[in-house]
Amino acid sequence: MAFITANWNPLGEAFYRKAELYEMCWSLRDGLRDCLVAAAPYGGPIALLREPLRRSPSSRPQLEIYSASGVSITSFPWKSGPVVQLGWTINDELLCIQEDGSVLIYDLFGSFKRHFSMGQEVVQSQVLEAKVFHSPYGTGVAIVTGSSRFTLATNIDDLKLRRLPEVPGLQGPPSCWAILTQDRQTKVLLATGLDLYILDNTSCTAVCPPGLGPQAGSIVHMCVSFSYKYLALFTDTGHLWTGLSHLQDKMSEVDTKVRMPPKQMVWCRRPKSQQPSVVLMWDRLLLVAGVCNDTIQFPLEDQCICVGELDGVRIISSTNQELLQEVPLVCQDIFKIASMAPGALLLEAHREYEKSSQKADEYLREIKEQSMLGEAVRQCVEAAVHEYDSSTQKSLLRAASFGKCFLTDFSPEPFVSTCREMRVLNAVRDASVGLPLTHTQFKQMTLQVLIDRLVYRQFYPLAIEICRYLKIPDYQGVSRVLKHWASCKVQQKDLSDEAIARAVCLKVGDSPGVSYSHIAAKAYECGRTELAIKLLDYEARSGEQVPLLLKMKRSQLALSKAVESGDTDLVYTVVSYLKNEMNRGDFFMTLRNQPVALSLYRQFCKLQEQETLKDLYNQDDDHQELANYYVTASYREKRLETRLSLLQAAVDEYNKAKNEFAAKATEEEMRLLRFQRKLDDEKGAGLLGLSLQATMEALLSLGLHKQAEQLYRDFRVPDKRYWWLKLKSLAEKEEWEELEKFSKSKKSPIGYLAFVEVCMKSNNKYEAKKYVSRVTPEQKVKAHLAVSDLDGAAEVAIERRNESEIGAVLSRCSSSDRLLIDRLNRAKAAAAKK
Repeated sequence: MAFITANWNPLGEAFYRKAELYEMCWSLRDGLRDCLVAAAPYGGPIALLREPLRRSPSSRPQLEIYSASGVSITSFPWKSGPVVQLGWTINDELLCIQEDGSVLIYDLFGSFKRHFSMGQEVVQSQVLEAKVFHSPYGTGVAIVTGSSRFTLATNIDDLKLRRLPEVPGLQGPPSCWAILTQDRQTKVLLATGLDLYILDNTSCTAVCPPGLGPQAGSIVHMCVSFSYKYLALFTDTGHLWTGLSHLQDKMSEVDTKVRMPPKQMVWCRRPKSQQPSVVLMWDRLLLVAGVCNDTIQFPLEDQCICVGELDGVRIISSTNQELLQEVPLVCQDIFKIASMAPGALLLEAHREYEKSSQKADEYLREIKEQSMLGEAVRQCVEAAVHEYDSSTQKSLLRAASFGKCFLTDFSPEPFVSTCREMRVLNAVRDASVGLPLTHTQFKQMTLQVLIDRLVYRQFYPLAIEICRYLKIPDYQGVSRVLKHWASCKVQQKDLSDEAIARAVCLKVGDSPGVSYSHIAAKAYECGRTELAIKLLDYEARSGEQVPLLLKMKRSQLALSKAVESGDTDLVYTVVSYLKNEMNRGDFFMTLRNQPVALSLYRQFCKLQEQETLKDLYNQDDDHQELANYYVTASYREKRLETRLSLLQAAVDEYNKAKNEFAAKATEEEMRLLRFQRKLDDEKGAGLLGLSLQATMEALLSLGLHKQAEQLYRDFRVPDKRYWWLKLKSLAEKEEWEELEKFSKSKKSPIGYLAFVEVCMKSNNKYEAKKYVSRVTPEQKVKAHLAVSDLDGAAEVAIERRNESEIGAVLSRCSSSDRLLIDRLNRAKAAAAKK
C-alpha cells in the first residue's frame, strides 16, 4: 500500500497522482521543440509538424502521425501552404488550418480527404490564430484574422460559416481567447488587456469575472474545461482565477507566484469531482492549482504538451507519456495509510489468506461484524477499474473474488462484466495498439465507438477477438469488422484479383450482415472491375448484384443475373436501363438472347409502347404477332381508310404466317366495314364498327330486312342464328303479322317452341297460341304449359303416356283442378304399369 501511495500528492482534501502510460516508441531528434503538435483526446493519435511556417520549397516540413504510444502511423512532406494550427476531429481525422484560411482534412493514414475555406476575406487578411474544438454539434473551427475579426464553423461536416461582430478597440490579435458552448450556442470569450468580451452571433458583450478586480492585472491566458462547464483565467500578475464558464460564480483565486504566461493551461478533473484543478505548464515547471488555494509543482526536464481528457491530463514528452489525475475516492479509501475502509480490510484479508495466515479470518470477521462485506467487494471491483497497473488490478479483483465467496446473495454480473472490460482495456492500452483509455473514458466513449476506432486503425484481429469475447451480436460486431476489413483488402495493389476474392470469401463466408455487393462496390471504386465481378458471384441477393453490374457497364451479365433471380421487377429495371443506354438494334439483339426478358418486355410494350412492339416483331420476323398487332391497332383508329389499310397489312402478314383462317376472317371484317360504311352513307344507320351479329340486329330493328338478308347470305350466317335474330327483332317491334309470315316462309330451323316462348315474353298469349299446334310432339306439352293451357298439356301428356310430362303438368295444377289431377294420376299409374 505504501508503494502505491508513494506518488500521491495532496491538494486540499484530494490527492493527485501521475501514472506512466508509455515510454514513447518514437525517436525525435530535437524533441518537441519548434513543432506544431496536436493530440486527440480519448487516447487518440498525435500529429506533429516541424517548423510549420517554413516557406522554402527546397526544404519542406514533414507531417508525422503517431499513435498515442509513439508508434509511427504515417509520414509525408507538407507541400501545401504555411500551417497555423493542427487539430483532430471526433472521427480521428486531421485538420490542417493554413494561413490563407484553407482547412485540409486527412485521414489517420495521411490520405487527403477534402478541404474547405473559412471565407474569401480570410485570404487577404490571413489567419493569425486558430482553434479546433468539439461540441455537441460535432467538430468546429474558429479563427481570428489579421483584421481582428473572428470566423466560426460549428460543424465542419455541415459547414456554415459565421463571421462574428467586431470587438471595439481591438487592433491585432487578442491577448488570449477560448471557445464556449452555452445554451446551445457556440461563443468566443476573448481578453484584451483588462477587458473581457463574449462574442455571439449578433453582439459583442463586455463581461467582468466576479471577484477579479483591476489589481489582478491583465488576462494573458485562459482555458475552458473538457465539458465547457469551468473557466480559468491567468493574469500577468501570476493570479489564477477559476469559476463557472457563465461568469456568474467564482470558485477560487490562487497566486501562482509566476508572472510569466504559461505555455499551456488545461483543466484536470474527473466527473463528479469536488476538487477540480488547473494544470499550468511552463518550460521547466508543471503546476497544479486547485480551488483550495494549494498547488502541486512538478519539475520538467523536457519540453512537453498537455492533452485535456475527460478525467485527467495526459502529459506527453519526447521520451514518455504520463497521466495526471485526481485519485478516485474509492482508491483513496482502500490504499491510504491506516485505512479501515471495508475494501482496505478485504484486500488485507486476501493478502493474509495467500500467506495462509489466520489473520485473514480476523479481517473477514471485522468486515462481517459491520455487515460491510458486500460494500468491500464493490469497493475492490470499483477501485480495480481506476488502476492502470495490471498487478494492482489483479490484486483488487482477486480480493473481490475472495470476498464474494462468503456472500450468499451477491450478483456476479458486475464482477464478471468488470473483469471483461478490464481485459479489453489492457489489450488496447498495449503500446502496439496505443489507446491509453481509462475506464471512465471507455464508458463515456462506449464499446461500439472503441470497436470503430480499432477498425479505423486496421486492428482487425483484435477488434474481432473483442467482439467475440464480449459476445457482441454479429451484425454489430464481427460482421461489421469483416465488412471494413474486406473493403480495405480490395485496395491492396500487390495481390491479384483471384487471390483477394478467394481471401475475402474464405474470411467473410456467410457472415450475417456482410454484403458482398458493398465490398464489390469498394473494389470498383478502386478501379478493379474484374475483382468486383468476382466478388459479386458470392452475393446471394440478385437485387444487390444487378445495380452494381449496371454501374460497371456489364449490362449483359446484369440481365442474365436478373433473369436467373426470377424477379420480374428486377428484369424490368435492367431492360429499362439497357433501352436508354443502347441503340435500338443492339437492344433488340440483346433481348433475343434472353427469351424471358424478351417476353416480359413484350408484355410491357403491349401496355405502354405499341410502336416499339411493332418494331420488335419486325426485328424477329414474327408475322403472326405482327398481324395481331395490326388488327389490334386497327380498332384504335377512327378513320375507315386507316383501319382498312391496317387490316390489309394484317391480312398480308397472316398470309406470310400461313394462317389462312385468320387471313380470311380479317378479309371478312374488311368487307363488313365497307358494307357498314355504305349503309351509313345511304341510311345514316350508325353501324360502323359493330360486329356482324350486332349489325344484323341493328338492321332488323331499323326494318332493313333486305339488307339483313343480304348480310345473312353474303357472310353465310347459320340459319338458326339468323332466325333467332329476326324472331327476337320482330317480337320486340310487335310486328306480329310479319312474324307469322316469317314463320310460314319455310320450315323453322329453330322449331316453333321458340316462337311460343318469345311471344309469351312479350306478354302476347294470343299470338303464342297460333304456334302451339305447329310445335313438334316432343315439345307440345312445354308449349301448352307456356301458354297456361293445362287441359291441352294434359291431353298431350296422357296421349303420349310420358310419366315426366304428366309430372310436369301435375306440378302446375292447383287444388281447384281436382278432376284434372285425378285424371292425370290415373294416367300416370297406367303409364307406370306399362
